[in-house]
Amino acid sequence: MAGSDSTTDASSAPDTVKILVAGGFGVGKTTMVGSVSEIAPLRTEEPLTMAGLDVDDLDGIEEKRATTVALDFGRITISRELVLYLFGTPGQQRFWFMWNDLALGALGAVVLVDVRRPESSFAAIDFFERRDIPFVVGVNGFYGEHPYPPEDIRDALAVPEHVQVLLCDARDRESCRDVLIALIDQLIASAVQA
Repeated sequence: MAGSDSTTDASSAPDTVKILVAGGFGVGKTTMVGSVSEIAPLRTEEPLTMAGLDVDDLDGIEEKRATTVALDFGRITISRELVLYLFGTPGQQRFWFMWNDLALGALGAVVLVDVRRPESSFAAIDFFERRDIPFVVGVNGFYGEHPYPPEDIRDALAVPEHVQVLLCDARDRESCRDVLIALIDQLIASAVQA
C-alpha cells in the first residue's frame, strides 16, 4: 500500500519512562496514581481486616479501610514524545520486599509524605538514596491543608538540598501532574549534565 511504512510508526512511538510512587502506609499513593492516570488504574487493594490490627499502625489514619497488597499501575502522557508508567508501591512494612522488584528499570520516584506522620516516609527516602534512584518528595495535603512550608518538611525529613520538596494534593490531577513534571525535569537536567 502506498504511503504505509511500519518503520515510520515505530520511530514515532513515544519514549516510556517507569516512575515509582512510594511512601509509607496510608500516605496517598493509590489516590495519586488514580487521580493522574489517563487509564483506569490497576489497583491491588484489599480490605483491612481484624487480623492486621496488631500489624498495621492506623494512628492518624483510622478512617483507612483498604490497603495496597502488591502495586498500583497507571499511565500518563506528558507529551507526544513521553509517556510515564506509574507504579505505586505497597506501604506496609510486610510488603516492602516487593520494592526491589518494582524499582527495576525505574528512572525516578515520587516519595509521598503525610505531614501528620512524616516518620512513615523515612524508609522510602532511605530506599531511593541507597539505590541512587533520583526522587522528589511530594507532600500530600490531606483535607487540602499544608500546615508546614517545604523547607520545614525538608529539615524534618533530613532531605538533601538537591531533592525537591513539593506541596501537592494526591486527589488533584493537576497537582500530581506538576509533581511528576518536576521529577521529569530533574531527570532531564541530570542527563544533560552527565
